[in-house]
Amino acid sequence: MGEAAVEKTKLTQKRLHEILCYRPDTGEFRWRGRDNPEQRAGDVAGCSMRSDYWCIHVDGRGYRAHQLAWLYVTGEWGRPLVEHRDGDPFNNRWRNLRLAERSRCASPRRPRASNPSRCAGIALDRLSGQWTARIGAGERIYFLGRFPTNEEAHEAYAMAARLIALP
Repeated sequence: MGEAAVEKTKLTQKRLHEILCYRPDTGEFRWRGRDNPEQRAGDVAGCSMRSDYWCIHVDGRGYRAHQLAWLYVTGEWGRPLVEHRDGDPFNNRWRNLRLAERSRCASPRRPRASNPSRCAGIALDRLSGQWTARIGAGERIYFLGRFPTNEEAHEAYAMAARLIALP
């Protein structure tokens, strides 16, 4: 094998701070310097991937932004159980991230690609034409109601997600 097979070094909080700036209030990462000529200091880092998460490539490896946010703030990897409180995989604000317990892993979760609302816990009832909202907590699923718009259903879901997150 030889030197080409040397394992890549593990990304550390120190290295992350050297190349990226994370804003906890917005959840946004921006490049600090010029490790790559295609990236300018201050540019937003990352892009939306098919996995429905914001991804950032650092030192030749792709990472989900919420995992990087956890490392950036705490200095520890939260794998595999960092989740978004409101179920929105693009909302990487620090207050929206938490370590999940295994039993809570399924809820809230990201929507399926076939979900027309593109929001977790929200579905269109094709018979009534209304949007329904549901959320899981522990072993139970709670029906939150029917709503005339996707936005109102998402608002109910987000409120319930915040309440479930309270100790």
